[in-house]
Amino acid sequence: MVKRLPAAYALAALRIAVGALFVIFGESKVFDSWFTADGGFQTAVESFIQQGVAYPFMVQTLKTIVLPYGRFLAFIVAYGELAIGLSLVTGVLARTASAFGAIYMVSLIFAASYPGDHVAFWRYFGFSLQHLVFLLCFVTFAVSESAETWSLPASRWWLSLRGCID
Repeated sequence: MVKRLPAAYALAALRIAVGALFVIFGESKVFDSWFTADGGFQTAVESFIQQGVAYPFMVQTLKTIVLPYGRFLAFIVAYGELAIGLSLVTGVLARTASAFGAIYMVSLIFAASYPGDHVAFWRYFGFSLQHLVFLLCFVTFAVSESAETWSLPASRWWLSLRGCID
């Protein structure tokens, strides 16, 4: 008979795996200027608008708020992805990072996952699947005890950051 591991280990493994992906996503944007300084973020947003993959109610927001502040927002996205990833991998502030990750995924769904007018209802889910899976993971991490297993102890981390312990 196969012995089953507690669900806490599976949840922690998923948290760490998602975190590792976000570390990869974030570091590629932080340590290479293509996304931040060279306009990769703005190019992506413009293509969302031109290809019609942004939800209609989101297009004006992308044009009037996101694009004019594109360089600043590119740094927020890049460092945000890296911070979310590091938080999930270490388990430090994992719930907070997961809440921000969920907000980020909802933003991406509305900015880049519109299947078009007059399509079957199920296509909305299929078209947003790449962001929807991460959204579901982030919501799960935010409402669960996923950071209780395989995590750095947050209190020790915080105290060492403040110089209270060696």
